[in-house]
Amino acid sequence: MDFLKLLDEYRSVEKSLAWAGTFQDYLTIIKEKPYVSQLAHARLYNMIKDAGVEEKDGRKTYKFFSQEIFGLNQPLEKLVEEYFHPAARRLDVRKRILLLMGPVSGGKSTLVAMLKQGLEKYSRSEKGALYGIKGCPMHEEPLHLVPKELREEFMKEYGVYIEGELCPSCRMMLEKEYGGKIENVEVERVFLSEDERVGIGTFTPSDPKSQDIADLTGSIDFSTIAEYGSESDPRAYRFDGELNISNRGLMEFQEMLKCDEKFLWNLLSLSQEGNFKAGRFALIYADEMIIAHTNENEYRTFISNKKNEALQSRIIVMKIPYNLRVSDEVKIYEKLIKQSDLSTIHIAPHALRVASIFSVLSRLKESKKQGMDVVKKMKLYDGEDVEGFKQKDLKELQFEAIDEGMSGVDPRYVINRLSSALIRTNTQCINPMDVLRAIKDGLDQHPSITQEERERLLNFISVARKEYDDMAKKEVQKAFVYSFEESAQVLFNNYLDNVEAFCNGVKLKDPITDEEMDPDEKLMRSIEEQIGISENAKKAFREEILIRLSSYARKQKRFNYNSHERLREAIEKKLFADLKDIVKITTSSKTPDAEQLKRVNEVSARLIKEHGYCPVCANELLKYVGSLLSR
Repeated sequence: MDFLKLLDEYRSVEKSLAWAGTFQDYLTIIKEKPYVSQLAHARLYNMIKDAGVEEKDGRKTYKFFSQEIFGLNQPLEKLVEEYFHPAARRLDVRKRILLLMGPVSGGKSTLVAMLKQGLEKYSRSEKGALYGIKGCPMHEEPLHLVPKELREEFMKEYGVYIEGELCPSCRMMLEKEYGGKIENVEVERVFLSEDERVGIGTFTPSDPKSQDIADLTGSIDFSTIAEYGSESDPRAYRFDGELNISNRGLMEFQEMLKCDEKFLWNLLSLSQEGNFKAGRFALIYADEMIIAHTNENEYRTFISNKKNEALQSRIIVMKIPYNLRVSDEVKIYEKLIKQSDLSTIHIAPHALRVASIFSVLSRLKESKKQGMDVVKKMKLYDGEDVEGFKQKDLKELQFEAIDEGMSGVDPRYVINRLSSALIRTNTQCINPMDVLRAIKDGLDQHPSITQEERERLLNFISVARKEYDDMAKKEVQKAFVYSFEESAQVLFNNYLDNVEAFCNGVKLKDPITDEEMDPDEKLMRSIEEQIGISENAKKAFREEILIRLSSYARKQKRFNYNSHERLREAIEKKLFADLKDIVKITTSSKTPDAEQLKRVNEVSARLIKEHGYCPVCANELLKYVGSLLSR
């Protein structure tokens, strides 16, 4: 589409969104859409909810966060349900400062940025629309114009809730310009914007000696004092502090606990009473959410100081730990790489996964449960069942390690090492071994890491490599199976024939001699053992397969090897085991004959076509697996 045409469309949309009228006109809007007067916390909650909520196994996933934040479903659910939801219902938690606490690069800043950007977008939508008194430096709710004595009747008639008073500037404007006639006061639609400093503010602490409290609460305009004659005249005051401009939305307090005490004291009355002191005026009402973030060490120092007890009671702390799911860690790295100009370099399959395995292992705590190690725990977190443990055991393991995810390797370190590997490599492709090598080299150059921690992390690199060895062998073996689906289905049908005969106590017929024969116990066990089915459990497993087969037959559905997850895994493992020698000979041969060369080329083509490899990393994978199988 032509850019100028696009620009015209954008301008027409902007024009259609704008609205201006009087307070009397605004009452008509309130009558039709009472939600336009919702308070800041309610608007934020509805913004998150309106983006969509998925519920599975009693857990809620909020789509609002799903494009940018990965692996933090539980902390985000807690954040929404324990803070935003009750705050939206005007419960007492809205009078608390929300403090996000977690390790560096854990997603705290991303979360706040998403809320800011979401709020900007939501204020331009129908459901998120809001209006303010025209000319008000704090773009405040027009319903503040309704006199206190009439509010109860007004709220009954219009079905809305009014909270707050006019700011000093609007109080003077109503008296001087409108002669107290509230119905004539001009109202306009407000669009929240961080860039325009409308409804979204950010406060960053700097040197306490040079930073002025005016950055938070506004300041006197000395150039106008001679004109207006008094410092207490609102026209001689700039209502441009972060607390002023954040009215109707949110204010981000970056690194709040690093801030000088005098700045934090201003938050005491704002968090509890919803107002703050500025200049020589009465308390100024502000409808805004204060969101701050910090790390655990700074928070511990803060709570140990007795002088901070008053503010501490006005803070709700939400832990934002590192992600503990390998599959979600991969998504984090993919997102960060896409944002760079390195996105054109090919990254081999599993390269980001091995980096993610290393990262996640470093964040897990050792379990006291017998038979549970960090590798098993990592797989459980990622949704896999492991030997001796199921998904239902995860909750107990999480309870055992409450602070899990609050320490470990941060995504920035891994991305820095990936960047190093991507820049250094002469090829246009990076493979898992390049990634592990880059991570290891980074540990050698890390000055702040202890010898004990270095040994621990080196061990996790070894574990990640072992996991990759299994993935690599499986991928090559799978690619070696010519017409894999057909081969698997033949083995599957053979297994089913034997299972049916076994469960029904009948004999099979030899397809060549037509003689009767017993079910092939050796074949059935060779498949079942691949997934750990014991001798005692084999009868129950076979009966379960037969029941599933009958169920499919009744529904006139075809039962193939993909119809049963565990049986599919067993069939694949059995095929791979039978193929191991062929793979070993073909991949490790230094002087392959014509037949072996043809087979290698076919496998390489299949890896490129079906598994996301490029010619470089497909060739390296085959060499690597050949060396593994030759050991």
